[in-house]
Amino acid sequence: MTYDYDILFLGGGLNYAGAVVASRAGLKTALIEKHMEHLGGTCLHNGCIPSKMYLAAAETLYRSRKPFIEGSLKLDTAKLDEEKETLLARATAAITKQCAKVELIAAEGKLVAPHTVEADGKHYTAKHIVIGTGARPFIPEGIVYDGTQVVTSDEVLNMQVLPEKIAVYGDGAIGLEMASFFAASGVATELIWRHETLLSKAHPMISQALAEQMKRLGVRLSGGKSIATAKATKRGVHIVYNDGGEHYVPMLLVATGRRAVTDAVQTPEIAIDEHGIVTDAHFETTLADHYAIGDCNGKLQLAHAARAEVLYVVQRILGQNPETLELSRVVRFIHTLQCSYAVAGKSRRELEKAGIRYKESVVPLRGLPFAVTHDGDGGVMTAFADEEGFLLGVEIFAPNAEELAAIADMALAGEMDAATMRRTILAHPTFSESLERTLGRL
Repeated sequence: MTYDYDILFLGGGLNYAGAVVASRAGLKTALIEKHMEHLGGTCLHNGCIPSKMYLAAAETLYRSRKPFIEGSLKLDTAKLDEEKETLLARATAAITKQCAKVELIAAEGKLVAPHTVEADGKHYTAKHIVIGTGARPFIPEGIVYDGTQVVTSDEVLNMQVLPEKIAVYGDGAIGLEMASFFAASGVATELIWRHETLLSKAHPMISQALAEQMKRLGVRLSGGKSIATAKATKRGVHIVYNDGGEHYVPMLLVATGRRAVTDAVQTPEIAIDEHGIVTDAHFETTLADHYAIGDCNGKLQLAHAARAEVLYVVQRILGQNPETLELSRVVRFIHTLQCSYAVAGKSRRELEKAGIRYKESVVPLRGLPFAVTHDGDGGVMTAFADEEGFLLGVEIFAPNAEELAAIADMALAGEMDAATMRRTILAHPTFSESLERTLGRL
């Protein structure tokens, strides 16, 4: 069969990275994206990049409150938004330039048959099709989203003026990061979540440390509460809990996770389950030569995971035989203020759930001079090894924990044991030396 393209990418998020590599390798390549001005996807335009930019601004405000700094600062949200848009436009232009050898098709595409995508009434065929349609915010039943008073992170990251008060529902990455942003920016912030323990999947010491950090920021913690209904009224957002309790808030940010976008798949040969598009270890769907990468496959909703997946798929198509990706080694993190939470390898909860025997090392950062002076006094570092001393994973709660986790991730990739890790001598004074101490105690 003759195809229009060697490879076609459906969705212009991190899919673009695969399209660039494929086109430069000589494959006839197309990418279909309905919002071409958002080339680069949610991470660039409505997620990772703007949220970290906002958090960096809020951190400056928070640090200015130290007793030895006189005066006060105020966040100009409109100017921050303007700077964000300038940055994103520049980044989008750079990505578009990288796609010089890719045919970019600005349209909403749907996979209507094997090897066939329909867009604006036209059919495009390809030997290989890579689906990267991402995810969208999940709004629980009973919550009436209006985009004004009941909002998601999409609206928050486009605000011109901050609210005086906000409630955040959800203690995942978006909820915790946005609660940190608002509280550090001086907004009266309430964090509502369903479980009794904040970030219950984390190490117990880190869960406790995170709760204490949120309180120091000024966040009102409301754990163990599930919202039954929430609706905007003239008085504010009327929240009713499952236990019958109720109250009003000016604005409610719904941060209850994201769900895979699978609408573009309209052919029965590709299976879809409750998590997303079903794929094997190589990200190939139930239809040969059709792949799903990133959030839409429901495996791991992280931009760096999506990029790794699409590059892996393209490398296989090019016959380069890359090593199978181990998603368990992808660094996962939540950028809270001022300590962030990061995991490399397996967390304590994951080890216990899998019934894996492990040794644990824990180093609290409280009282360490560098931690005190660099906003890490409430931090905790933990590491886990098997019975032979080989590293299994780390959980880190410290400023820029996601950067520190890279050290452990490389140790995992190199299959290092404790004896090897003890040979490292990391810089002083840094947070990395506390990680060195943690790993050295295994």
